[in-house]
Amino acid sequence: MNKEPTYVIVGASLAGATAAQTLRELGFAGRIVLIGDETEHPYERPPLSKGYLLGKDERAKIYVHEENWYAEHAVELLLGRRVTLLDRAAHEVELDTGGRIGYAKLLLATGASPRHLRLPGADLEGVHYLRRVEDSDRLRETIRAGGRIVVVGGGWIGLETAAAARESGCVVTVIDPRPAPLIAALGSEMGAFFAGLHLRHGVDLRLSHTVTEFQGTDRVTGVLTDDGSEFAADAVIVGIGAIPNTDLAERADLSCDNGIVVNEMLCTQDPDVFAVGDVANSYRPFYSGHLRTEHWANALHGAPVAAQAMLGQRVAYDKLPYFFTDQYDVGMEFSGWIGPDGYDRLVTRGDVDGQAFHAFWLADDRVVAGMQVNLWDDGIAPVEELIRSRQPVDPDRLADTSVPLAAHVMA
Repeated sequence: MNKEPTYVIVGASLAGATAAQTLRELGFAGRIVLIGDETEHPYERPPLSKGYLLGKDERAKIYVHEENWYAEHAVELLLGRRVTLLDRAAHEVELDTGGRIGYAKLLLATGASPRHLRLPGADLEGVHYLRRVEDSDRLRETIRAGGRIVVVGGGWIGLETAAAARESGCVVTVIDPRPAPLIAALGSEMGAFFAGLHLRHGVDLRLSHTVTEFQGTDRVTGVLTDDGSEFAADAVIVGIGAIPNTDLAERADLSCDNGIVVNEMLCTQDPDVFAVGDVANSYRPFYSGHLRTEHWANALHGAPVAAQAMLGQRVAYDKLPYFFTDQYDVGMEFSGWIGPDGYDRLVTRGDVDGQAFHAFWLADDRVVAGMQVNLWDDGIAPVEELIRSRQPVDPDRLADTSVPLAAHVMA
């Protein structure tokens, strides 16, 4: 009889696969069951709106591990299966096939789902959402065909897919209710920078407007906005945010508030249940509060911490929020958190017009967030050091490229 414990991971994603890898690397010899409702092996999602969508990256490049890795490391990979019930009292999960699997420790890496528009015509053929690899496959074929693409939403997914469509020769219109794209993430000034980037590449930006209807009979042919404007469309891409997949946790009476609420060890109020990735609203000691972030880095860096915590180690997930984007000839990294109180000053350092610069968001002369654009030699590390130092800076000196960034962090 096998007396080794069973660890179950719900969500065969980057976070789930990385947690399984970490468990094995740390010497866990028990049973690991990794369950995913997709039929694909665990893969990374950023390429779906970047290199893979453009056809620059081969499909094999998106996978977290090669297919034989799971068998070689005794990770039971159950694909195309959905967990329908979490029975905390019995320490079991139930599958849609009716079977149950017992666990000693459970990790929820259930991710998030695209937020859908509830408008007339929203279910027409040709209205796309992007989350899974098959979504990217369909969208890639669509933009390769050229034609007129309307993108609803000026966030990261919207702008990245707009860039991919333009690079494929499509006529692209982006519609967003805010006066600039990316305002929620970057504020109005850097939102204007990305607006300018897309305008220079021929995108028709329709800002401060909302979509009221998708037109067409069986397939979408156009989009109607609140001012009565009509935009012909051979396809529509909707990117208006995501909703954390908390249903399983909620029905198990786990605390949920904008995600599954976990502590700095990524543990729920149940000491045997953990959560990681897009679905986790985790306590960050640096901020003395909870944050939920949706990006590759959160899954990649959070998963090892969850694995360590499942093994009983005293750890804390305290990475600064980080994300990156690639659009046309612009590559960007961002780190930090503007927070509910926002910022009172934006400082740029370098050549903004030449698309090679740093930007810093300051609150009370302290850097709370920063990004680098096309400055890969410097990278994002100096920005993170400035944020973590919590030291006041001289904004004019910070903008001076003759002063090394390291000089702003006192020993």
